Amino acid sequence: MTLGDVLTLQRGHDLPSQKRSSGSVPIVSSSGISDYHNSAAASGPGVVTGRYGTIGEVFYIEGDYWPLNTTLYVKDFKGNHPKFVYYLLKTIDFHQFNDKSSVPGVNRNHAHQARVSIPHPDTQRQIAAILSAFDDKIELNRQMNRTLEQMARALFKSWFVDFDPVRAKMRGEQPEGMDAETATLFPDEMEEVDGREVPRGWRVGTVGDIAQQTKEQIDPSIQPDARFAHFSIPAFDAENRPTLERGSAIKSNKFLIPEGAVLVSKLNPATPRIWDTDKVADADFKVCSTEFIPLIARQSEFYPLLLTALKDESFSKSLAEQASGTSNSHQRVRPADIITAPMMLPPSDVAVAFGRLTIPILGHMKYNIRESAHLSSIRDTLLPRLLSGEVDVSGWEGIQ
Repeated sequence: MTLGDVLTLQRGHDLPSQKRSSGSVPIVSSSGISDYHNSAAASGPGVVTGRYGTIGEVFYIEGDYWPLNTTLYVKDFKGNHPKFVYYLLKTIDFHQFNDKSSVPGVNRNHAHQARVSIPHPDTQRQIAAILSAFDDKIELNRQMNRTLEQMARALFKSWFVDFDPVRAKMRGEQPEGMDAETATLFPDEMEEVDGREVPRGWRVGTVGDIAQQTKEQIDPSIQPDARFAHFSIPAFDAENRPTLERGSAIKSNKFLIPEGAVLVSKLNPATPRIWDTDKVADADFKVCSTEFIPLIARQSEFYPLLLTALKDESFSKSLAEQASGTSNSHQRVRPADIITAPMMLPPSDVAVAFGRLTIPILGHMKYNIRESAHLSSIRDTLLPRLLSGEVDVSGWEGIQ
């Protein structure tokens, strides 16, 4: 049947920023939830895709929401399972329904003519449950990583911004939550260095004191069949996972990423993009956009300190002050601004102690990212096979 037999797509609704009021109703643009409002224009559950701007992404919204005019949303599911419809739309190439105007976009009337095959509603429910199980675990990993990162950043702030262990010892107290051996690594007094109060024996340096920029580039197109793990700005913003691409699909020079590198984006530093790179299965090379600066710790024990310092809000604030550009959406910093950004430098034994506590946290985060990538790959392989009936869903009841 046609897609229009399955559902009705409707253009989203205007809502200028000056007319928005603080609330909990998600505002959905062509790139996903972009803001919140105090009233809804559509009832949930909802399925939304881009009409202009970002085309091809599909979003599922549990509750009531406001789809913006850059989107198309499902106004009528016509008795079909909403979550199944979400997965169905993810298999459709909406770029083929370009309305040919001066600003390319999706023509919903053309999209309604797309030919699709759909199963009975009971089977739709089973398919939705199977695929949702993957998405639920991926989202759980994402939430877990947010918690783990908050733990690492809280420890960094306590040790290297607020100097809690030092101040506790100055009061004659044992630093909270710290064993006696680690506590001995911290001094019991502060001193002034370059007009700033720091723990005695510490100094204020720069990122370049503990890290160096790598600059080796490669043209992926000269190895068209090689597999490249591509760390790009869109990939970071979408799922914080690189895309796996053939060299023939990458049209410009990229930085080669050595093992243990941390990527720092030059673009719009007020929105920090710090990427802790990892090994990528099935990739011949790891490369990143030249919008990133790859940094390597000069000594391995400084790697956890480097990563968490780069993710601290004081670092992004420092870079934002150095940014230049014609608009807020296209501001950049120079590599030199990143290398010379100020950084608190403790003795190496304190950095080692910090690493002992944070390396397990960072390792768990990398494991979750790898697991999510694997689950995503399985889900994407299953999706068209489930929708086509190639994979029989009988016997999958009760999947967890």
